[in-house]
Order: sequence, then structure tokens, then C-alpha cells
Amino acid sequence: MTPFIAEIVGTFLLMLLGCGVNANVSLQKTYGSGSGWIVITTGWAFAVYTGVVVAGPYSGAHINPAITIGLAVAGEFPVHDIAPYIIAQFIGAMLAAFSVWLINKDHFDATPNGDTKRAVFCTGPAIPNTFLNLLTEILGTFVLMFAVLYFTDATISSDNTIIGLGSLGALPVALIVWGIGLSLGGLTGYAINPARDLGPRIVHALLPIKDKGSSGWAYSWIPVVGPILGAALAAGIAMLLN
Repeated sequence: MTPFIAEIVGTFLLMLLGCGVNANVSLQKTYGSGSGWIVITTGWAFAVYTGVVVAGPYSGAHINPAITIGLAVAGEFPVHDIAPYIIAQFIGAMLAAFSVWLINKDHFDATPNGDTKRAVFCTGPAIPNTFLNLLTEILGTFVLMFAVLYFTDATISSDNTIIGLGSLGALPVALIVWGIGLSLGGLTGYAINPARDLGPRIVHALLPIKDKGSSGWAYSWIPVVGPILGAALAAGIAMLLN
């Protein structure tokens, strides 16, 4: 499997299970309906675990544009590979979002609230506050990026890029994402990943979802810009400390 395909597959698995747990908890008439935040954060942790297990040996399992950009800022990833990785991540995220909608179509139809339907795909603030929402996404991604850079000594091999979330191992990175979700995620939904949020948001805008309402474009820049800033900040601080 090439790194490009690995990033598509890894991100697809991440988002299939991640958006899938959102749908299971949020939509009407599922067995998991109303089961709550602990289920969502646990589901996302397992989703990250699955994506990293599959993609890690082939691409390093970035499965997140912020991780790709942060590694490049730190000098740990070739700049010329940034665009292919990010394109692959968006392809995987959008295919997964479409798949989640398709298998849950009856439950989308049974759910009356448009905001609830949108939340299956993308994030939104519990209390809208541009500065604090942005800061939350910056800090959440900072934690993830800093762990990748500071607590591993992964390097790039001559034939295969191995640094990324996979450098930590699937279980540790899943626990980190779980911790971010439990501690910080209740404020903005912890996108901490531009492809995770923007890719499905685009799919939400395009799909013929019954009574879907707005796709939340006024907020959409925060879960894109925030994670990128957080990852770049973590890279800068990690370089100072090393």
C-alpha cells in the first residue's frame, strides 16, 4: 500500500467510526440514541486506533492535515509530500461521511432537528465565542502534536515515511485523543483535524438530507485554522526544547 492510499484508507476508517458514533448517539431510533458524551469520546478514540493500526506502517498515519503540516514545520516531513497527504486525507474523510449518511439514512429521516443532523458530520461550539473556540482547537491540537514530536524519536526512513500518529503506537495515540475529548472536547466538539471537520461539512452541504438546515459555514474556519495553528505552535516549542 502506498502512503497516499494508506492516508485515504486510514482517514476513511477514522471517520467511518468517528462520524458513525456521532450518528449512533445523536440520531433517533438507533440503539445508541442518547447514550452521551462518554460513548462519543470513546468511539472516536477507537476510531483513531483503527486508522493508525492500518495506516501506520505505510504512511506514518498522519490522517490529519494539522499533523502533516506540523511535522513539516518541525522539519520531520518533506514539504513536497504535504499536498498529496492532505488530498488523501480529505478523500478518505469525505468518502466516510457519505458512507455514514448512506447507512444511517432512515435515522436521518427520523430525526427532526437539523443541527443534530449536522453534528454527525462536523463540529460546533457549545457556546459560540470566536476567540475561545479558536483557542480550544489550538490547545487540543497542541496536545496531540506535542505528543507526536516530543515523546517519540521517530525519524523518516529512506524508503518509507514512518513518523506520524503511528510513531506513538495505536493505543497511546488513541488514549491521548480520548483524553483530549474528555477534558477539552465538550467546548467545541474537538475537531483537532481540518479534514475531519471540513471534509464531512462539505458532504453535508452536498447531500440531499431531509430538513438538514445550515452547514454552519460561519464557524467552519475555526476547526481548520485552529488545529493548524496548534500543530505549528507545538512544532515550534518542541524544537526549542530539543
